[in-house]
Amino acid sequence: MGLFYGIIWAPNGVIVLKILASALLAAITITGTPAPKVEPVVETKEVPAEVEVKMVTRWVLPGASSNEAHVLEALQDRGITDRAALATVLGNIKQESRFISNICEGGARTGYLGCTRGGYGLIQWTTVGRYDGLGRHANSIGHDPSSVTAQVSYLFTEREWREIEPSLRRPGYSIGYYMQRAYWWLGWGHHGRRTDYAWEYYHRLTTKQVPAK
Repeated sequence: MGLFYGIIWAPNGVIVLKILASALLAAITITGTPAPKVEPVVETKEVPAEVEVKMVTRWVLPGASSNEAHVLEALQDRGITDRAALATVLGNIKQESRFISNICEGGARTGYLGCTRGGYGLIQWTTVGRYDGLGRHANSIGHDPSSVTAQVSYLFTEREWREIEPSLRRPGYSIGYYMQRAYWWLGWGHHGRRTDYAWEYYHRLTTKQVPAK
């Protein structure tokens, strides 16, 4: 920028004003609004809080078939936690059906409507009322009556089961005690190897820590 010189006459002499051109311009120019201060942007990353997973002890059956595992899990969900009680129920189902849900009495594998005589399914439902009840229940929940899911669900609704379930929930009794309750449930005519199977399951059952549901 150049310099601007001006002369002003006054009684005391000449006053020379040397004014910077930039200062003069600043005096006669409307100053603009200063630019806002820009703060540096610091990126932050939210770290999720660690979720504590509650663990519970459950009975498991090493080498179990999918149907055995399903029944064992379902029984524990019902509050049956005694090792002998679980083993007794498993032993009785093995005697009845070998855990084959689509088995008809005599050994034929067939769909629900294909079993026209004798018992059918996991606990060999035999009477007309209980057999028909399985079909109606399976239809109400949208499952095949030949499936283990439908049959276990139906089993828990039956009067015969509901009458013994409170006894099965009581821990600390013998297999003999629970076996007597199982007779009231199934009313078997042939004992077979029920008790032997129950003891086999008893010795195979072991505990495991799993996440709570």
